[in-house]
Amino acid sequence: MTEEATQRFVEDLVDKSEDFSTWYVQVILKAQLADYAPVRGCMVIRPYGFAMWENMQRCLDARIKATGHVNAYFPLLIPESLLAAEAEHVEGFAPEVAWVTHGGKEKLEERLAIRPTSEAIIGRMYSKWIDSHRDLPILINQWANVVRWEKVTRLFLRTTEFLWQEGHTAHRTREEAEEETLKMLGVYQSFLEEDLAVPVLAGMKTESEKFAGAERTYCIEALMGDGKALQAGTSHHLGQNFAKAFNITFQDEDRQRKHVWQTSWGVSTRLVGAVIMTHGDDSGLMLPPRIAPYQVVAIPIWKKGEERARVVEALAGLKPMLEGVCRLHVDDRDEHTPGWKFNEWELRGAPLRLEIGPRDVAQSQVVLVRRDNRKKEFVPFAALPERVPALLDELQRAFFERALAFRQANTREVTTYEEFQRVLESERGFVVAGWDGEAETEARIKEETKASIRLIPLVGGEAAPGLRCVCSGRPARYRAVFAKAY
Repeated sequence: MTEEATQRFVEDLVDKSEDFSTWYVQVILKAQLADYAPVRGCMVIRPYGFAMWENMQRCLDARIKATGHVNAYFPLLIPESLLAAEAEHVEGFAPEVAWVTHGGKEKLEERLAIRPTSEAIIGRMYSKWIDSHRDLPILINQWANVVRWEKVTRLFLRTTEFLWQEGHTAHRTREEAEEETLKMLGVYQSFLEEDLAVPVLAGMKTESEKFAGAERTYCIEALMGDGKALQAGTSHHLGQNFAKAFNITFQDEDRQRKHVWQTSWGVSTRLVGAVIMTHGDDSGLMLPPRIAPYQVVAIPIWKKGEERARVVEALAGLKPMLEGVCRLHVDDRDEHTPGWKFNEWELRGAPLRLEIGPRDVAQSQVVLVRRDNRKKEFVPFAALPERVPALLDELQRAFFERALAFRQANTREVTTYEEFQRVLESERGFVVAGWDGEAETEARIKEETKASIRLIPLVGGEAAPGLRCVCSGRPARYRAVFAKAY
């Protein structure tokens, strides 16, 4: 690749404010997070993007295990008879299911679904494993891939195959299952806000938006940089629907045979997209330090051979000091200028850039440059092991506060349908308004504005006395959050 071509690679990025959709795809491709696969709707996650996912997985897995859950693995293929056992569930997923009909040259006696989700096969196994109240609760999580035959796809946000975790638990009582459902929703909220620096709203989905076969669905919703909402995670109280479909029963303390109460919950690689769209700017990615593949990228600067030797020697001495406190990458490629590397690592979202040249070596210091505001700081060699982690923590907080300020500035409460339509059309963002709780009102709003009820907030979701539905004018039952969404 010529210098001219590589320069275009770094600079040829549309402004986020002018064409958000194109900007999003360009950032993913140019930052080498993912690429289009030869299979329709699928993507190849490249090493830099997969490193992000691995860091997310590591952070979330620790949180899941801290609540008493353990990891297991279940088959990718699900017999059609199992998937069909819960009628509402199979009807909800039928348009998205991919089927295996042949093994080699032989036609299978029964079609096998490539899992769109695992409630069916896990329910079958729980029916074998559970017999007594002493076997409960079962708290299992799975890291896996799933396939959903999507009509419209977008890198990370909605692909035919994607990676996720799905938790599946079984409990003795409804109250225990409800507690579990809300607990895991809280785990997701903490994970997104503390590790991904993405502020979210937590609440309940409407009946029309809940998971197929669930009694109740809770979710977290994030606001992306273009003012659209993104469902970032869901937690489902499944009730006893799957337990009855798969005969998952236990003998309780009163010696009566009862069905268990179940939950399921999950997040996916769409969270990589959430990070991109929440934090990125016109220069490319901005990655929160906790999940960035490289937290610090060191770029040596020199002009002559003697200068290079001094800088290389100094960097070699600094590496052991830094590798224990951050994920460090030294970009010592000769084929690119320091300026080109600065641009590339801004594009790829490295939280901190470390610059070191002959003058810095002479003064036993480096220059640290923040990705969010490009502020420079001169730090002595000896102070790096203390200053770098502190600065990464500052950046993590700053990313969250910046995103939270954006959400607050783009959340509006309205009382009239005219204002509701105007805000959604011209300003987007979250719109808070009264809703009468009727499915036909919800459907009318969605048809006329292309906005949906993202959730009914856990806190403040009940309508105050006198609040009217923004669409029908009838007394409101809920104070709901609406938005156009991905």
